[in-house]
Amino acid sequence: MKLRALPIATYIIILVLQLPAAAEEIVINAVGDIMLAGRWTAEIRKKGYDFPFAATSAELAQGDINLANLESPISRRGQEFTQKKFRFRAEPAVAKALRTAGFNLVTLANNHSMDFGGDALSETLQHLESAGVAWIGAGENLGEARKRAVYTVKNKKIAFLGYSLTQPIEFYAGSSRPGTTPGWEKVYTEDIARARREADYVVVSFHWGAEGSTAASPYQRTAAHKAIDAGADAVIGHHPHVLQGMERYKKGIIFYSLGNFAFASTSTTADFGALLRLRFNETSREAEILPLDVLASRVRFQPRVLTENKAAAVIDKLNLLSAPFNTEIQNRNGRYVLPF
Repeated sequence: MKLRALPIATYIIILVLQLPAAAEEIVINAVGDIMLAGRWTAEIRKKGYDFPFAATSAELAQGDINLANLESPISRRGQEFTQKKFRFRAEPAVAKALRTAGFNLVTLANNHSMDFGGDALSETLQHLESAGVAWIGAGENLGEARKRAVYTVKNKKIAFLGYSLTQPIEFYAGSSRPGTTPGWEKVYTEDIARARREADYVVVSFHWGAEGSTAASPYQRTAAHKAIDAGADAVIGHHPHVLQGMERYKKGIIFYSLGNFAFASTSTTADFGALLRLRFNETSREAEILPLDVLASRVRFQPRVLTENKAAAVIDKLNLLSAPFNTEIQNRNGRYVLPF
């Protein structure tokens, strides 16, 4: 089985966004898990694949770059990996819906991208490319999976990298094997240091932690610190499906888990998520947190931005989770921010 060779521009993505010279602030929106497949496919198809993003599209429109974790291949083919409990495969229409919603970048470094093998991964890359969505964190071999996406926005370069620290390890790419990018220290520190030499800002995504756990594991903290030591400005995590705390470390910011975003599950554990908005300019850097309601019984796979008391309650919870890291989110006239 051989993955279709794609142009090198597919792997190192350099996008120049033409924007007014006076607009110096760079805005990056990041969200957690997107999975629009599985047993609820028929319901989502009936509503339309744009439906899950309808309530957040205005917020996403404020971003120069919008990043999400795509938690399934987009394919109609492939060989199912039956040695794990949950396997997902989304319909091709999902790729276009992602782009319509405003996502121009996804990470594929997770425990579902290879649910249907290399053929399905290859088809996923084709659908994303056709829709105009770039990716990080997977490829036809380890070398391709380690490639970074680089955007030029307002005369600044922003590099993105994605890694998985979840099982099954059979999903990890090898020298001649398709798969996801393993979050091995030697791999991500080398990649980040290389990106740091090229870019003004480096954003790193990790798929890690324990599902359902609001506490970041020691290994998550170790990896996040080493990533920032290597040159990352921001580390963004997902996989637990629930929120975990934030940490300000040296000159970087870590969000250990953003929770779910648009996720086709009726789990009652996954109740709140967050849209993380990173703002960079010449003189300051800020993380803004927009709490989201993602509980299926209330929103039916369509995340909604919370306001007023409901938003404040989520921020209070995040501050409790962030207390072990001596980090506290500030309320600035209804905006929840963390300078770093």
